[in-house]
Amino acid sequence: MGSDTATTVQLDDKVFSTQLAGGPVVLSEEVPGVRSVATGVWFRWGASHDSPERMGASHLLEHMSFKGTERRSAREIALEIEGIGGSLDAYTSREHTACHARVLDEHLPTAIDVLADLVFRPLLRSSDLEVERKVILEEIAGVEDTPEELVFDLHARALWGDHPYGTPVLGTLETVRAITRDDLVDLWRTAYRPSLSVVAAAGRLQHDELLDLVTRHFPCSREQAVPPLVPEPTALTPEERQYPRSSVQAHICLGSPTFARSDPRRYAAILVSTALGGGMSSRLFQRIREELGLAYTVYTFQSFYVRGGLSGIYMATRSDMADRAVDEVRSELGQLAGTGLATAELRAVKSQTKGQVLLSLESTSARLQRLAGVALFDEPYLTLDDICSRIDAVTEVEVAELSHQYYAPEHQAVVRLGPEGGRG
Repeated sequence: MGSDTATTVQLDDKVFSTQLAGGPVVLSEEVPGVRSVATGVWFRWGASHDSPERMGASHLLEHMSFKGTERRSAREIALEIEGIGGSLDAYTSREHTACHARVLDEHLPTAIDVLADLVFRPLLRSSDLEVERKVILEEIAGVEDTPEELVFDLHARALWGDHPYGTPVLGTLETVRAITRDDLVDLWRTAYRPSLSVVAAAGRLQHDELLDLVTRHFPCSREQAVPPLVPEPTALTPEERQYPRSSVQAHICLGSPTFARSDPRRYAAILVSTALGGGMSSRLFQRIREELGLAYTVYTFQSFYVRGGLSGIYMATRSDMADRAVDEVRSELGQLAGTGLATAELRAVKSQTKGQVLLSLESTSARLQRLAGVALFDEPYLTLDDICSRIDAVTEVEVAELSHQYYAPEHQAVVRLGPEGGRG
């Protein structure tokens, strides 16, 4: 494709981005000293764009892409990548759908060819749908049988209600059973458009090489598609919900809505979450597990979406200790909301967070996800120095204000999944 149809920008040393006219945004990062390339294609369409009657359609379409294309059978798709020692996978999130591969650098042309085939030439046969529908129904049943997964879906519903952020990515048994082939074909035509796609690669490659492969294998269109905007979420009044389940442990989530990914307070929120439950040195791990022995697993989690976000805590404990464990977590939250983080603790958690960021980027797959996020979230590219500077710039006042606003015990929705008893 000629230069009149593409605009390339250098974002950093060995990092480039090209917007193809009518096609994807293409990003690459050359990583010296490796022999592999991680690459993938993303679409700006995910589970939150599914209609209530067809929840799970985006996830089902992702699965159906692997059932066969115009050029390859399902077995050939797998063999073409695994046969050269690579790996191929896909996922559906609330706001994006992705297929990605990791191969030796010499096999990048094969990976791009297979990825383009998967997303732009799926057969979507009725016979395959009936088989894959059973697989998805088993996946949903697996979540139902796995309380440490199910409790997150229940907690999202407690926070967001019927808003798309509160519905399960997999859909429900009822909605997945109702999805037809025509539904999937319509969704594919709407969501899997070149102008909604992002292609990224990180590893041993040259940007011009990647650009040439994408222009050869990816279609272009004059139509500039825009995904529908997810409605602004309205958080429900915080409450405590108990879901009876015959099990030894109680699985518990506490959490509150926060803000969208674009909010500059994101860095302060990451630091607070890390200090509270981001590792063995965190407040919750030390208090709940090390000092009191109330749980084996306790940690914090966060999600930042285009229209909102959440910050939460997960723990699993025996049912007879659940009340005490929740009370102790509330006590820690109360202290955090009242005083924030002291100077020494904030300094330590900044060092921890910067170290985690830098260490994670020794992985080409992590670099790939970071690259794709620049285009998917329409964010400015930040160098590692930029990221560290933003972390260092977070003040004690910002942390204190954020802790008071989002981590106070009275702001937490609490979901318990496990044996009945204790507070309901």
